[in-house]
Amino acid sequence: MAFPHRDSVQRAVDLLRVLLPHPDPAAVRRVLLAHGETDLSEVDVPELHAAALELLPVFAAPDVAAAAAVLNGLFATYARPPRLTDHDEGYGWHLHVDASDDGPWRAWLVTSSALGLASLLAERQDVPGGLCASPSCGKPFAHTGGGSPRRFCSPRCATRERVAAHRARR
Repeated sequence: MAFPHRDSVQRAVDLLRVLLPHPDPAAVRRVLLAHGETDLSEVDVPELHAAALELLPVFAAPDVAAAAAVLNGLFATYARPPRLTDHDEGYGWHLHVDASDDGPWRAWLVTSSALGLASLLAERQDVPGGLCASPSCGKPFAHTGGGSPRRFCSPRCATRERVAAHRARR
């Protein structure tokens, strides 16, 4: 079975990458559009930046218990009882734990991302993601595929670090 919250987890990763450390409003809008968000008339970038700062500890968690503790804290602060919605947008019925379909950007990003990351944690019984091990990068990534856990956000970062280690040994 395919992981049902893959889109919300990837959206969270993509948004954190353009919101941290300093938000790029044009890039934020591009990411939101790429992930199917169409009502971007009043995107609150500072609110999304604050949400990204709250989600970052999930990716930085050293183990599954720490990641679960962060996610549980986010649910305690933001989540409402689960509800099913279809938004009339072609996504089909899916769970939401935010207050409404047109609530604040911060609550939307935190709750939708936390739900996806918590589902991923429960499915894998492991941390849902990490921060790139490259000292020059540090971007978040999610563990959505099979195989062993990743250490780098991309093949490019992994190759750069492998080459640097090889050169250091020579």
